[in-house]
Amino acid sequence: IHEINAIRKHLSQIKGGLLAKALAPATMVGLVISDVVGDDLSAIASGPAVPDPTTFEDCRDIIKKHQIDTTLPPVVTTYFKKGAKDLAPETLKPGDPIFNTMFHQIIADNITSLKAAQKKAEFLGYNSLILSSMIEGDTEQAAKFHTAMAKQIHATGHPVKSPACIITGGETTVTVKGKGLGGRNQQFALACAEEIAGLETTVILSCGTDGTDGPTNAAGAIADHQTLARAKAAGLDPDAHLLNNDAYPFFNQLNDLVITGPTRTNVMDIRLILVR
Repeated sequence: IHEINAIRKHLSQIKGGLLAKALAPATMVGLVISDVVGDDLSAIASGPAVPDPTTFEDCRDIIKKHQIDTTLPPVVTTYFKKGAKDLAPETLKPGDPIFNTMFHQIIADNITSLKAAQKKAEFLGYNSLILSSMIEGDTEQAAKFHTAMAKQIHATGHPVKSPACIITGGETTVTVKGKGLGGRNQQFALACAEEIAGLETTVILSCGTDGTDGPTNAAGAIADHQTLARAKAAGLDPDAHLLNNDAYPFFNQLNDLVITGPTRTNVMDIRLILVR
C-alpha cells in the first residue's frame, strides 16, 4: 500500500500534502479512520494534508521493481521522468511550514475493532487475547500461524485456556495464481480448513470490516473442524479451490460465507480463533 500510494500521490492534485497547500493558511483538523497497518498518516488516503517523504525518483524505482513500465499509460511514465528532472511539481515534504496549521486525530482504527471484539468475547465467557493488529504478509502463511495457535491451545492451554478467543487484525495479501473468485479473507479461511480438520470445537473466522472481501459480496468466511469433511461430502476439492483462488464458490456451497453488506467504513480485517 505504501508503494501504491507513492504513485497515487504523484498523480494527484490533492494527495501528498497538496490539499494542505490548497487550504493554507487556514487551520485544518482531520478526523481520520485508518485503513493502513501502523496508522501511518502519510499512507491513509494517500496523506492529503500531511507531508510526503516519497519522491518522483521513488516512483520510478517502484515501477522498475515491479516491471510495470510497459503496462502503465505513457503519459504517466513521461510525467514521472519530468518530475525526476524537477520539471513537474513535487509533493509537499516534511518541514514545510504549511503543515504548522494542520492537525490530525485518529478516531477509529483496527485495534479499536479488536478491542470491541475482545469485550464481546469476554461477555460471552471466552478467555480472550488480542495477539496483534498488525498482521501482514502472505495470507496462506498467516493462516498456518493462526492454526498453529489453535493447536497450541488444544495441546497446552497456551497462550490462553479454553474456552479461548484469539483475536488478530491487519491486512494480508494474496499472490493470485488462479482465475477463481474470492478475497484474502476467504482464502485465509480456506487455508485454515485443512489445518484444523478434526480439531474439535475449533472455529476460525476472517472478515473485512468494510463488509467486502475482494470483488465479492462477502465480508469473509468461517472454517471449522468439519469444513473439510463437509466439502468432500459435497464433492468439493479444497486444494483445487485454494490453488485457483476460488474460495467464494467453495464457501458459498457450504453456506459458510459471512455476508454483512457494506459497513461504509474500513479499519482493515479482523480474525477470530475460537476454541471451546
